[in-house]
Amino acid sequence: MMSRLLSANVLLGIAPIVLVIALWQGLVSFGFAPAVLLPPPGFVFSRLLQQLVTWTFQQEIAATLVRLFAGFAIAVVLGVSIGIAAAANPAINAVVRPIVRVLAPLPKVALYPALLLLLGFGHGSKITLVAADALFPILLSTYYGASTVEQKLIWSAMAAGTPRYEILFKVVLPAAMPSILTGCRIGLVISCIVVFLAEMITSTDGLGHALVTAARTFQAVDMFVPLITISLLGLILNGLLGALRSYLLRGFPEA
Repeated sequence: MMSRLLSANVLLGIAPIVLVIALWQGLVSFGFAPAVLLPPPGFVFSRLLQQLVTWTFQQEIAATLVRLFAGFAIAVVLGVSIGIAAAANPAINAVVRPIVRVLAPLPKVALYPALLLLLGFGHGSKITLVAADALFPILLSTYYGASTVEQKLIWSAMAAGTPRYEILFKVVLPAAMPSILTGCRIGLVISCIVVFLAEMITSTDGLGHALVTAARTFQAVDMFVPLITISLLGLILNGLLGALRSYLLRGFPEA
């Protein structure tokens, strides 16, 4: 029964990708888009395989992954810490809530020029932008999960003489974990998008830079290769995070 459900979930996950590729091929085959501007998917995937074995393209992927992982890790640490603290302490919540209400809807990419002036054109500005964008979904999910923990669990721990700081780590954090990991999956997707945009705006390496370089030389096929690569990286990383969730939270419904 479980194997059938797993197979069905895999098919449901693959079906939209196959549909997009088929639609892409149809647009080119029936002349709705010129092949010069929209190359056939076969050409793009063939070029991707060629690029993956080159040292230059591997360096582009590595640069993007370094920024992605660094920014995402910072967002996870800050988001979970602040979310748990705000849920546990009304005074901290009173400070954090108005800040989140102001900053959460703000498009962080609008702050990128200021980050460039402060941190320069290297890794720092891009990592900071990724962290700032991924922070809020993780923070809000953590706060929601921690603030909705059943009070009877906390009362039981207090009745057993558990210190307050241990209640946070042994009761609140595990109970909030499903919500936290859901926020992390959202933050991971945002991180993939933001790091790519940051590299497109100003960078000397990375997948976003590779796309801009290809666009300047009118290499349509090479333009699509970084897009496909960042999409595949996002799918792989999201799948790994989903597998981690399934392992840590066996018995919880999938979010």
